[in-house]
Amino acid sequence: MARITPLIMAGGAGTRLWPASRTGAPKQFIQLLGARSTFQDTCLRVADPELFGPPIVITNHDYRHLVADQLAAIGVAGEILLEPMRRDSGPAIAAGAAFLAAQEPQGLMLVLAADHVVRDEEAFRSVSRAASAAAREGAIVTFGIRPDRPETGYGYIKPGAPTVHEGVHALDAFVEKPDAARAADYVSSGYLWNSGNFLFRIDTLLDEYARFDAGSVEAARAAVAGATRDLGFTVLDADAFARTTALSIDYAVMEKTDRARVAPVSMGWSDVGSWHAVWELSEKDGTGNAAHLGERGEAVFLDARDNYVRAEDLVCLVGVSNLAVIQTRDATLVFDRSKPESVKALVRELERRGRAEVHDHTEVFRPWGSYQGVDRGERFQVKRIVVKPGGRLSLQKHFHRAEHWIVVRGTALVTVGETKTLVHENESTFIPLGAVHRLENPGKIPLELIEVQSGSYLGEDDIVRLEDVYNRT
Repeated sequence: MARITPLIMAGGAGTRLWPASRTGAPKQFIQLLGARSTFQDTCLRVADPELFGPPIVITNHDYRHLVADQLAAIGVAGEILLEPMRRDSGPAIAAGAAFLAAQEPQGLMLVLAADHVVRDEEAFRSVSRAASAAAREGAIVTFGIRPDRPETGYGYIKPGAPTVHEGVHALDAFVEKPDAARAADYVSSGYLWNSGNFLFRIDTLLDEYARFDAGSVEAARAAVAGATRDLGFTVLDADAFARTTALSIDYAVMEKTDRARVAPVSMGWSDVGSWHAVWELSEKDGTGNAAHLGERGEAVFLDARDNYVRAEDLVCLVGVSNLAVIQTRDATLVFDRSKPESVKALVRELERRGRAEVHDHTEVFRPWGSYQGVDRGERFQVKRIVVKPGGRLSLQKHFHRAEHWIVVRGTALVTVGETKTLVHENESTFIPLGAVHRLENPGKIPLELIEVQSGSYLGEDDIVRLEDVYNRT
């Protein structure tokens, strides 16, 4: 049996799980429920070499190195496509299909979101096998989740009669997110949740898409044909991709085609769309409290029930119930866990106020590693910098600040002007204002150092890059 190629959609930047999820590092790349991100779990879910081929991951320029690093951390090799701009799921799927069509035009592709959770992986593999039989004969199959409760946060699918393919039904209708009463009616009537997972034959999807929007399919094909390679990534052509119509695959194809089918499944699925959902998926104590904690975190519950805490430090809840308390290094959120929509309204208000915390974490990821703000005051700033083995910062200079570097772990190769120096643990060096310099990690373990900046202006835009191995401007 020919293998299925997974297309993993990893370019979203949702903020429904703010302040843990932010534009700079959204929920698919953070450790929400365990030691791995949901993106990593999704990749491992399709790692069975007998059923699945190597994945194609489609993301954007900002997340490319996060994707590459997280794939490497779990030992998964895959192709990474970069969208020049966000155009919703329709164009992204068309581009992924066009990319694979050049190699295997009648191959099977399975579209998965990088931020979903599936607890029953055997059920997932079983439904993938069942759907593939129908897909080979021209069906576009979506996975419909058997609901275990009325849910207003999901779209629904009305399944029709069984088809000749075991486990696959006709698809009678897609239904938008309902109110509570209608959701209860849908559940009692046998409707399914729309998971957003699709399995199809490449040529079928592209032909059907072209029936309804030939221009977008032509543009997606042109974006693939004009793609370039950059540091191991495939970069879709920007001018061509911009000609696609920004639209979800549901609206672009699934609600119009007569080839849509649904495979009902119970597989412990969640789109983890709120802190309430995280609480539901979490292990709880005898009074319904759950917590996910950082290395220094601790949650103390006293006369408290059904609460959720995510914390970097000590958080104590006394005499309260149904709360979610999300503590990060620069923001704390406390709200009624049963009202997840309130977080979206809060984020809109923070954006209106111009708060950078909506978009940026204190830990900022870069191709070479990451840095984290530790302290800041008038004319000084302190950062913790981690450089991956082999990582090299750009050759650069600053007009307004000098820098002191103290190595905490590993060995740094420091260039200042024409001089190169190895700086070891418990040693330091000084970068004068205006000096051309570079930091590298020549070792085999992460390099950790403390940087103390001093000067009249400390913004990140006071960097003049003279040379950069990551092709940044």
